[in-house]
Amino acid sequence: MLSDNTKSHLQLHWIVFIWGFTAILGRLITLDALPLVWYRMLFAVVFIFIYTRIKKISLKVSKKVLLKFLVAGLVIALHWFTFFRAIKVSNVSITLACLSTGAFFTSIMEPIFNKKKIVWYEIFFGLIVVFGLTIIFNVEGKYKEGIILALTSAFLSASFAIINSKFVKDNPPTIISFYELFGGVLFFTIFIFGTSGFNSDFFKINPNDFIYLMLLSSVCTAYAFIRSTSIMKFLSPYTVMLTINLEPIYGILLAVLIFKDKEQMSPSFYIGAVIILITVLLNGILKARNTAT
Repeated sequence: MLSDNTKSHLQLHWIVFIWGFTAILGRLITLDALPLVWYRMLFAVVFIFIYTRIKKISLKVSKKVLLKFLVAGLVIALHWFTFFRAIKVSNVSITLACLSTGAFFTSIMEPIFNKKKIVWYEIFFGLIVVFGLTIIFNVEGKYKEGIILALTSAFLSASFAIINSKFVKDNPPTIISFYELFGGVLFFTIFIFGTSGFNSDFFKINPNDFIYLMLLSSVCTAYAFIRSTSIMKFLSPYTVMLTINLEPIYGILLAVLIFKDKEQMSPSFYIGAVIILITVLLNGILKARNTAT
């Protein structure tokens, strides 16, 4: 019989693997980035709502808190939009390599918003990441738009993480997730409606896309979020942080295995990507050690 700790380790790696698979689904789904994100959030809201009814979780919040959740939902919606758009105009490897810079956007932004001391080794690591990105820019110039979109997505992801770090202190994660996803759906619905995007073509989804969307919204969004929250009861933040940093590695390996030639990049790209990923892992190790002490 496996212990709770061992089970949690295995589950965490499974969840990170699922998150890495999100990019693969984004590549497989033929929908444009905007309807893709809209459907993902809409279905995820439904799945989480069903979960709250089964678990009898109250969704009552004050109007002030609700407004904050809805606005945060716009941030995560824009993060996903730029993420999937980057995949559409470049590929999974480029997107995930650039997305891993989110940790360094956080290290720069968090001291500003939370009035904390600047951690200088994180600034140093940030410069190394910029060096890695420079290598990627120089050798993969044809993916310039995808790189810019992926970096924008990383910035939005960091912003969202900082926002949620405050919300989670006083609110259950499931409720936060429900209203943020609902907020994303709401804002994108208004935008699509205002641009006359809701036409017959918008609601035409081929069977394969529908299956992939179900996987994306249920397993990769609703399920992964709920499970990752419960795992925190048994694993230290250090372990969780390090494991989550493996997401780009899992995603890039999956992309190469599934899409093969479409994901084959130049040797210089992999040098730049490895520099970024190793730096992110080192930052996670040092941050976790400093937190422990």
